[in-house]
Amino acid sequence: MTVTETYRAYRDDLLRLREDLDQARKSFSWPEIDHFNFTSDWFDQLAADPVRGDQPALIIANEAGVDISLTFRELAERAARVAVWFQSLGMRRGDKLMVMLDNQVELWEAMLAAIKLGVVVLPTTTMLAPQAIISRLERAQVRWAMTNTDNLDKFANCADQLDGLITTGEATDQAHGFTREATGELTDPGLTDAAETMLIYFTSGTTSEPKMVTHTQYSYAVGHFSTLYWMGLRPGDVHLNIASPGWGKHAWSSFFTPWIAEATILVFNYRRFDPEALMELMDRQQVTSLCVPPTVWRMLIQADLTQLSTPPTVALSAGEPLSASIIEHVRRGWGVDIRDGYGQTETTLQIANTPGQELAPGALGRPLPGYQVELMDQDTEDIISGPGEGQVVLRLDPRPGGLTPGYYRDDERNAEAFSQGVYRTGDVMKRDESGVYTYVSRADDLFKASDYKLSPFELESGLIQHPAVLEVAVVPSPDAIRMAVPKAYIVLAQGYEPTEETARSIYEFGRETLPPYGRVRRFQFSQLPKTISGKIRRVQLRRQEQELHGDDGQKTPPVVTEGFDVEFAEAQLRS
Repeated sequence: MTVTETYRAYRDDLLRLREDLDQARKSFSWPEIDHFNFTSDWFDQLAADPVRGDQPALIIANEAGVDISLTFRELAERAARVAVWFQSLGMRRGDKLMVMLDNQVELWEAMLAAIKLGVVVLPTTTMLAPQAIISRLERAQVRWAMTNTDNLDKFANCADQLDGLITTGEATDQAHGFTREATGELTDPGLTDAAETMLIYFTSGTTSEPKMVTHTQYSYAVGHFSTLYWMGLRPGDVHLNIASPGWGKHAWSSFFTPWIAEATILVFNYRRFDPEALMELMDRQQVTSLCVPPTVWRMLIQADLTQLSTPPTVALSAGEPLSASIIEHVRRGWGVDIRDGYGQTETTLQIANTPGQELAPGALGRPLPGYQVELMDQDTEDIISGPGEGQVVLRLDPRPGGLTPGYYRDDERNAEAFSQGVYRTGDVMKRDESGVYTYVSRADDLFKASDYKLSPFELESGLIQHPAVLEVAVVPSPDAIRMAVPKAYIVLAQGYEPTEETARSIYEFGRETLPPYGRVRRFQFSQLPKTISGKIRRVQLRRQEQELHGDDGQKTPPVVTEGFDVEFAEAQLRS
């Protein structure tokens, strides 16, 4: 068998067992592949297929209703021309290329071309400031960068660090103008070792300098078999994912996994997100699978889900924990269950609610094929057997195919993450008698109040069900008597004002839905500080509480009756 035939056979086995998780977990093992290149050995083979080659591979839609559509064959031909041009510039196997682009066709062309050549891609968000770009170029030893006209000026001081800068706009004195019209033949780059580095991702850096996560041709191109199993995509599906380029979730759901399934990737370009426009696009392009974060699910619910004529048969969510109330709203509106999934920049999907399995609302589900998931006691570091709560760890024997080989040039972090025969995720979960996992918190987000250990997520899941709450983050707030009390920072839904009346309504709702020991006793209406990947910076909120109340809770904040960034305490809200 060729490597392509082997790859397809393993994929087809998972598709065949897509609704039988137990059997899939028993029978699946990671394929033994020595050489593999996602572009040459998979995407180009789809493009050459007489049937699949003429099917849409990528559709990019904008707010004006204009759609760009490319078949597998068209996109493969474009990427091949770009690869020839990259070689003419001097790019070679092992070189590093920073790609800072929006959702534009050049992103997919450049990714496929670089992967074909063995060039290591660093997907990068366009939200980075110039100094952050310089830092990442230096830390990752990047020699090539590609961006668009809007972001070209951010590279003005990077000339000495780069062998070449590429813009998707017109060429300048500093930058080559991108082209897919190169002439000449591709110099054969040779076989690609499956263990070669293909991607380097920078993590969000919520508490420290961003880590550099490496992934290989194997860990992403093969490793995303687990993600495929969660998503449940099949050949011919149309998959729409809302995620920004530069982050792992974009590559998961808008590059690798749909094409592993031979599905169409649909991208929605927008300046300001409009849930009604999204649903109109879904009807126009006959979307069968939708993956969006919880915030977007809430916006769709508020906009009225019944506007969509033909709901997708697959509904997915990832990135942040999903509350049971969102699942119930979508079930009533579309007749489909949102299936949550859990993974990290360092891995592909590890745990998920999969097709055909009974859904436990609020739970993440069970381990996916190819992952041996365990819980580690946070105090003793013993592996927990049976039901319990602890840090999620992955057994390394056998090593999961979708796990990073390690952090780039960072021995200290590698030693912390990989030890005692496991990889430590840093996330805390509960596991029940059925082996179903429920997210609790990041290991460093748990806190004690009145000697009770509290999970921010559990408290947030209760408050988010109030109609006034669009987003919420709960952190410990220093208190002189209880040591700490839960405080909720809340982003209000449209139509609600930051008044004492609103705060009282949410407080009373929390008293009814949360356990007494987990009662939220302070509220503040505010925008939530987030990383550039959209994750809430809880460490910043914790620090803010220390400044507001003092380490011992003795400081009293100024009394203001209403408005944004004003604290409402239990004493003034209690009826």
